[in-house]
Amino acid sequence: MNAPQVRLTSLAHGGGCGCKLAPNVLQQLLADQPAMAAYKQLLVGTDTADDAAVWQHDENTCIIATTDFFMPMVDDPFDFGRIAATNAISDVYAMGGKPVMALAVLGMPVDKIPIEMVREILKGGASVCAKAGIPVAGGHSIDCPEPVYGLAVIGVARPEQVRRNADAKAGDALILTKPIGVGIYSAAIKKGVLPPAGYTEMIATTTLLNKVGAELAEDKDVHAITDVTGFGILGHGLEMARGSGLTLNIKASEVPLLAQAEKLAQEGFVTGASHRNWASYSAGVVLPEGIPDWRRHLLTDPQTSGGLLVACAPGRAADLVAKIKAAGYPAARVVGNAEAGEARVRVG
Repeated sequence: MNAPQVRLTSLAHGGGCGCKLAPNVLQQLLADQPAMAAYKQLLVGTDTADDAAVWQHDENTCIIATTDFFMPMVDDPFDFGRIAATNAISDVYAMGGKPVMALAVLGMPVDKIPIEMVREILKGGASVCAKAGIPVAGGHSIDCPEPVYGLAVIGVARPEQVRRNADAKAGDALILTKPIGVGIYSAAIKKGVLPPAGYTEMIATTTLLNKVGAELAEDKDVHAITDVTGFGILGHGLEMARGSGLTLNIKASEVPLLAQAEKLAQEGFVTGASHRNWASYSAGVVLPEGIPDWRRHLLTDPQTSGGLLVACAPGRAADLVAKIKAAGYPAARVVGNAEAGEARVRVG
């Protein structure tokens, strides 16, 4: 479309998955919630900080339910809609499921944003849903001070296809399917210094559906999957480590990066969410002595519509990386392994 009439990012105090509450705040909010054990059909609830809820409907079918929404990290309304929808649908793929329908979640400062821009946001989201093969079957909208958009998504899977973040096994290889650095790029956008090529690269990765998750769930050697979003690779890796009761080793030099992420990180482009992430979970992470701050910021960088972190049998890792790349994720690579030990993440 033409240049936006309003800078969407100027209307929001944060953007993308960088808007998420810090992990420690979220833990405090959920601390006194009712226990889920009474619901025997609830296979996945809030206890392992997984990507979506899973309810076993019958012996052959599980229902996967999730919702995800946030404020804009880009100014183009169509791109904002696409990124938000891709991010929301990802939770279903991360559980090993296939989406079947979505509901739109929309909050707009209607006195500040032209109606045609709001239409473009909705069109962007609908275009991604069409790519995923699902309808936007309804939704809800409110007038609110900052622009907010996302989806509630319903998916399905067979019980044996469900992949939790808590089922990694000692010895597993860890695969990351997309590069990181989205938060750093969004910080550069806020300052108006991200070049056009960087913007194009960011849109390409944040609108790439994580469909490969449903394919990986067909493989018994894939033990656990989660998507890397607002808490960064360290935060979501720590959730996997704690849920599985293992130490996850991440090799920082092997983590794939967006082309300009390292340079921008060294120049100081970092989000507030990156700092909040580190303050929240640093006690569960062991860093190598002397690691520069900019590299740590890459590992805590909040991803919006990030890739999948996959734990698989080590002997299958090379084959699975090749399969993931062939499916359209060229940055996929092995970034570490899981081993018996204290539930933590160790960076090497």
